[in-house]
Amino acid sequence: MFDIATRDIKYITGVGPQKADVLNKELKIFTLRDFIYYFPYKYVDRSRIYYVHEVDGNMPYIQLKGKILSFETFGEGRQRRLVGHFSDGTGVIDLVWFQGIKYITGRYKANEEYIVFGKPTVFGGRINVAHPDLDKPDELKLTSKGLQPYYVTTEKMKRSFLSSPIMAKMMATVLQQLTTPLPETLPAWMIAEHHLMPLNEAIRNIHFPTNSEALRRAEHRLKFEELFYIQLGILRYAKDRQAKYRGFVFEKVADIFNTFYSQNLPFQLTNAQKRVLKEIRYDVGCGRQMNRLLQGDVGSGKTLVALMSMLMALDNGYQACLMAPTEILANQHFETIKQLLCGMNVRVELLTGSVTKKKREPILSGLISGDVKILIGTHAVIEETVQFNSLGLVVIDEQHRFGVAQRARLWSKNVNPPHVLVMTATPIPRTLAMTLYGDLDVSVIDELPPGRKPIVTQHQFDNRRESLNQSIRRQLIEGRQVYIVYPLIKESEKIDLKNLEEGYLHICDAFPEFKVCKVHGKMKAAEKDEQMQLFVSGEAKIMVATTVIEVGVNVPNASVMVIENAERFGLSQLHQLRGRVGRGADQSYCILVTTYKLADDTRKRLEIMVRTNDGFEIAEADLKLRGPGDLEGTQQSGVAFDLKIADIARDGQLLQYVRQIAQNIVDADPNNNLPQNDILWQQLRALRKSNVNWASIS
Repeated sequence: MFDIATRDIKYITGVGPQKADVLNKELKIFTLRDFIYYFPYKYVDRSRIYYVHEVDGNMPYIQLKGKILSFETFGEGRQRRLVGHFSDGTGVIDLVWFQGIKYITGRYKANEEYIVFGKPTVFGGRINVAHPDLDKPDELKLTSKGLQPYYVTTEKMKRSFLSSPIMAKMMATVLQQLTTPLPETLPAWMIAEHHLMPLNEAIRNIHFPTNSEALRRAEHRLKFEELFYIQLGILRYAKDRQAKYRGFVFEKVADIFNTFYSQNLPFQLTNAQKRVLKEIRYDVGCGRQMNRLLQGDVGSGKTLVALMSMLMALDNGYQACLMAPTEILANQHFETIKQLLCGMNVRVELLTGSVTKKKREPILSGLISGDVKILIGTHAVIEETVQFNSLGLVVIDEQHRFGVAQRARLWSKNVNPPHVLVMTATPIPRTLAMTLYGDLDVSVIDELPPGRKPIVTQHQFDNRRESLNQSIRRQLIEGRQVYIVYPLIKESEKIDLKNLEEGYLHICDAFPEFKVCKVHGKMKAAEKDEQMQLFVSGEAKIMVATTVIEVGVNVPNASVMVIENAERFGLSQLHQLRGRVGRGADQSYCILVTTYKLADDTRKRLEIMVRTNDGFEIAEADLKLRGPGDLEGTQQSGVAFDLKIADIARDGQLLQYVRQIAQNIVDADPNNNLPQNDILWQQLRALRKSNVNWASIS
């Protein structure tokens, strides 16, 4: 028996070099193992054969048994189509082909019996089945329940004769050729304890289920294994890292922290902020390197917690650094922190790409001498030239905007890696956080500071433009500022930019007495900053923008956020945008403007936005509606592993269940040497080689 993990796909019966090339490029299928782990996305019950007279155009899929009475061709050139008139004696329907006409007429004959399978539609008052599957009754082996697998295929695959039925035929051939059972990937004790279907049985039943119960058990086994190994890998990696890296011990909370707490604190800390500070205080004092994710909605006071954590480092003779994804955000952090530390003898410096060489030199020498206590900056802080005297704590804002390599370079700024606090205003559902940031401890600030009023969110249709403009004018007359956001999506970039330009001119016409600025990602950085500054300073009262403002601009006086074409944004992104207002004491509003025609999913999204301001509830709903691969606003394309069957949104309970099993194993077998777990560590090593980069998870 050959090794399925190394057996090249091109040597499989029915594949060959050309199809193998398509499978390589389109689906990243290179080996026999990749192929049998390419699972169907749905199953259609083919156990029932209908009569023609029962069929109508609303049925999903049908199966008929009868004869093609005759063939006819219609149209010329690209419009040409082949029609086969098919009957079982109870009526006649049309089978239609738009491509491969020569192949069909050469292969199928009139007056011979076939089983037809396809989706019926009505065209010109007659029932049609386009591009049906046709099989001879004696060649078609239906399983007892007739559950037929369907595989996702691309246009390129279909053009290379790799449609779903052909994939199914190839899969059946492959599984027939595997005469010895597939080697088990979980230990016998785990299969028995958790009542799991053996791997060999699961793989065969996931492709060709003998019945729906067998399919359910096969799915459970394969999901269990996939999620279990992800969690085992993350927890093993975290444990190894803890053992390898000792953290600096911040023994005391002393003068700097206490002076700030008693004299400079702008308002009473919320209970959530106090709880998080306690968690951080424990981490930095216990001797292990802190790796903590701090989640909190926009405006929940994360920056204050980050600053107080940095002051703990200062009290123990270390320096601290805060890294932000954009210059605007870095500038804002710098201004906020300077203001908070006003009157205290703590040197804070800002380092971004636009800091001149002349200003840069004293900052760099101050870092080496230890005079600069807190450095705030963008990617510029990880350049080779930036050296610290003793960096003890790094705060990273909006973690998902930094690459792994960039974060790793921060670690090398000291002999021991500094403590790391990662902040995000993107609420990440618990199940996703456990997978994406599995080795980070998670802290959540789930209270808003006192005096903040919840933002009022409304949904309006775009035919009520006049009354919307009147509401905006009322806010402007009261001295407030307004954001108006347009979508800018790659696929329709040209149209979107045109809409934004037209919108900008329309707003200038509607509000001639107020200065309007505009910002979008296609502008040069200097031009963008200049326009942003007009708004931040209060000179411009209205900002027309794309989602470039999603992370970062802090204008407490802005009280209205109008989101045009809100149906085109994801939930998390709408929530991020809404968080740009509501930063002052005034009542703030978010208006979601859409067309009247909306899909059900879109309507649900907008209803959730209107109903709640809770970022976690929104993130959970977003995960369910959209799946984990596309959490806009969190840009989770950084998922370090390719899930073949599990779905983080729907399999959250299973994820938590297997995580606990993995945790117990890591605790009981810290050195990977218990014989009953041999198979686990072997499999984990194999997975690490093939498809998972664990380092990129943290």
